[in-house]
Formats: sequence, C-alpha cells, structure tokens
Amino acid sequence: MTKRLLPWISVLVVLSTLWRSCSPAAGADPTAGFIAVEVTGDRFKLHKPYDLPQEQRYELRADGVRRFWVYCDDKPFRAGSPTKPRSEILLNVTYSSGVWQFEGYGYVRAGTTGVSVMQVFGAAGPPRNTTLMLHVYGGRLVYYNDETKVVDDHIYDRWFRLNVVHDVQASALTVFIDGDKRLVVPGYGGDLHYFKFGVYTQTDPSHYMESRWRDVKVYTKTPY
Repeated sequence: MTKRLLPWISVLVVLSTLWRSCSPAAGADPTAGFIAVEVTGDRFKLHKPYDLPQEQRYELRADGVRRFWVYCDDKPFRAGSPTKPRSEILLNVTYSSGVWQFEGYGYVRAGTTGVSVMQVFGAAGPPRNTTLMLHVYGGRLVYYNDETKVVDDHIYDRWFRLNVVHDVQASALTVFIDGDKRLVVPGYGGDLHYFKFGVYTQTDPSHYMESRWRDVKVYTKTPY
C-alpha cells in the first residue's frame, strides 16, 4: 500500500509547489519591475511646528532611523496656516505621470492615534489636496479615517514594510504591508504628486503622536 501511495504523494507535492510559485499571493516583491530613484539627503524636506527648532520634533539617528513626534496643541508648520500640527518629511521627488512607488519601514508608537503617517500629495481640488492618506486609529492603519478600509489591524510597536504604488494614468493606488497586498483604491486626480511620511495630526488625536521610519526609497517604471 505504501509503495502505491508514494507516486501520488510525489505528484501532490509537485502540484502544491507549482501552485505556490504561480499564485499572485506568493509574496512577490512589490518593487519587482521598478527602477530605484536616487533620493539624496537634500530631497528630504522637514515640516515641523514653525516656532520650534528641528531637534525638538525630529531626530535622525546614526542607524538611519528617522523619529518624528508632535503634540496635538503644537503650532502648524507655517505661521498663519490653518493646518494641524505635524512633523513629517516631504520627499521632493515630484511626478505627474507614470507609475511610482514609495517604500519604507515604519514603526508607530503605542497610544498614537488620530494621525496620518504616510500620504501621497496631490489631487484635482477641494475637498482634498491628497490622493491617499494612511491614518492610525487605535492601533489600526486605515485609509483616511474610513474604518471600513483597514490596511492593518495591529500596527503598534512593530516594524512593518510599507509599499504604496501609484499608477497616475489609471488613477489607482495599491498598498502593501510586509509584501502583502492590503488595499486598492482610486486616486483623486491632480497634476503634481509626491510622497510624505511622519506624523500629521488628524481627527480625534492623542495628545502625543510618534512614528519612526527607515530605509525609505522611491521607485518608478519610467526613467527619472
């Protein structure tokens, strides 16, 4: 009986291996087929409360980790601005067409809520000026403040790999966490786009908000 089963077991093993290798959920690298864009240090533009020195809301560590923190009663990034407090980086790599991708390893400190940690800036007009924002509410990473579109249920106190692909012509955005596709949403138009990451106060924020980022990269399918 054992000898009869062995050929069938071998066939099943081969079929299982082929299915895993051909399946789109097999953990393919989201950056496959993209070209890395050189992002020099001068392209990392910090936005922080206008009345505070950089070191009171931002830290670039020797190991390359960028730490951002802000309080909900801080000043905006510019005097007279109606926007809420933030400590975030504007990646000064702009685009208006093609397919582009943000990649970074993020970490959100427990207790941080009511905050945007990553966004794709640029939209066709009011009421939005972004085409995508990822917010944190109660330890969950969500699309804007839409609790029905959860990207990750447990984002606190762990490093996660975030990839966001923006196809401008198709007006589509795809979000990956740790290589797994979690969200596909339409864009909001716009003639100019760029990526931002850090902490930017949103609705019902905690008093203190913090995120950390490392190994941030930009990719494209069109030579830049």
